[in-house]
Formats: sequence, structure tokens, C-alpha cells
Amino acid sequence: MKLNISYPVTGLQKAVVVDDDKKLMQFFGKRMGQEVTGDELGDEFKGYVFKITGGNDKDGFAMKQGILLAGRTRILMSDGHSCFRIRRNGERKRKSVRGCIVGHDLSVLALAIVKTGEQPIEGLTNDKKPRRRGPKRATRIRKLFNLQKTDDPRRFVLLYARKIQKEGKRAHYKTPKIQRLVTDIRLRRKKLYRAEKKSRWQASKKAQAEYIKVLNDLRRKRGAHGKKEVVEAAPTKAGDKKATAGKTAAPTKGAVADKKAVPAGKKVEVPTKKVEPTKAAAPTKKAEPTKAAAPTKTAATTTKKAGK
Repeated sequence: MKLNISYPVTGLQKAVVVDDDKKLMQFFGKRMGQEVTGDELGDEFKGYVFKITGGNDKDGFAMKQGILLAGRTRILMSDGHSCFRIRRNGERKRKSVRGCIVGHDLSVLALAIVKTGEQPIEGLTNDKKPRRRGPKRATRIRKLFNLQKTDDPRRFVLLYARKIQKEGKRAHYKTPKIQRLVTDIRLRRKKLYRAEKKSRWQASKKAQAEYIKVLNDLRRKRGAHGKKEVVEAAPTKAGDKKATAGKTAAPTKGAVADKKAVPAGKKVEVPTKKVEPTKAAAPTKKAEPTKAAAPTKTAATTTKKAGK
């Protein structure tokens, strides 16, 4: 079995191949997250304490925390599960994973150093891997350099800028783009967004009040006139006053036409005719049955009368 040992302090890791089952016996039956001493692995690891962080079986299936098995199983996974990445929104899939209990079928076991021992391990604890890239988020940059909230993190990004040199070209430096950085431009834009939102809200509120006012006026007008129809004369132009001076309004049906002309803009009330209810038709008499016709005398009786 291969032991992949990592040391988070230096950022280094080292793979150690162990073939003796007696040395690996202390790992069998342990779960992910538990701590194991490294005294039985050899004098090199004396005093060290390791934490089991994961592993893979011989077929490449990864160990999953929370599955209390020493073998493989199939579970239904969705968004948020480890060992699964969704391709579509709301996707679910049944996949094979390995349980979190260490067994003989593992090919790689991942360990992390929790406590260092008596002597350093070459290539793991005695060296330090330089940090190639620094943090990008503004709050994490302040945390790295122990800055206050008022300090500008843009000046400190230059400390871990990367030098890029290509053949035949001048060297230039690359710095990460700071995320979630609040600048004066951002604050000014935020202020404008708030002002626009407030103006839109006030305009919609004013339009709603005007609509309700017009609606109430219309209802009041309809209630005052009742069933009467209101007819407004078309407004005349200033040049057409002479032409319309001698003309009178056309008489409407059911009303007497006035002799005087209707001035422009004046309302003329036209009373509507009341429809009288029609009388119900008189019920028709039932036809009486006709009397049966009297029987006709036969020819024999007529001859007897003639002989007498």
C-alpha cells in the first residue's frame, strides 16, 4: 500500500510505499478523520501523529466520509455531495463509492501530519515550498498582512507578484485581480443605483395616485348623471364662428328642436324613452268538439212514403 503523507505547514507531500502488513495493521478498521501514531511505521516516523484524510481502492474509487463500510457501494448523489459534480441543474445520479473504513483493498491511503516527531523527514518537514500565488480576496489579503480595514490592500499585492520572462521579450510582472474590493468608484455607483431606484419608486407611486383620482372622478360623474346620456358638442374653431352662427342643432328623435343654435362646448341632455312593458296576449279559446251529423234516410223508406 502507498501512503501519501502531506504536511500543511510547508505545503509539501511525500509518497511512501509500505509492503509489510504488520506496519499497516494499525490503520485497518480505522475511519476517516481518526488519528494514528506513526511509531510502528519505523524509526523515521517515531513521535509523529497522522490523520486519515482519504484514499482510493485498487479500482480507483475514492473513499467517502459518512459511509460506514469497508467496501464499495452505490448511492444516489445530488448537488453538494462529494465525489460528484453536476452537469445540469437538479441532476441526480447513482454512483459507486468506497466506504470510509480502511481495509485491505486500498491501494493509496492519504495521511496528514498533525504532530511532528523527534527527527525531521527529508523532503517533507525540513524544506518549505514557496507560495506561488497569493490570496485574491481583499479580506484574505488583509488577514495575510495583518492590515486594518482602512488600509489599501492594492499596495501589498505587489509583494507576491510573479515575474514572467519569455525569450526575446521584456520581463513583466503579474499580480492577481483583487476580488470584493470596495473603492470610491464602487461607492459612487452604489449611490447612483440607490437614487435611481428611489426615483422609479416615487414615479410609480405618483402615477398610481393620478390613476386613482381619474377613476374616482369618472365614477362620481357617472353616478351624478344616472341613466342620462351626455353629448358634448364638437368645439368650433375661431374662424368658423360666422359659419355656425345662423345654424341650429339638428333635432334629435323624441325631442323638440330648439330654435336657437347650440353654442360650442355646451352639453345637451337627451332624455331616453322609457320602454313600456308589452301586454300579454289573450289566451285562445279551446275548439269545441263538433256534433255528429244526423243519419240519412235510406232509399226504402222514401219509396214507401211515395206509395201511400
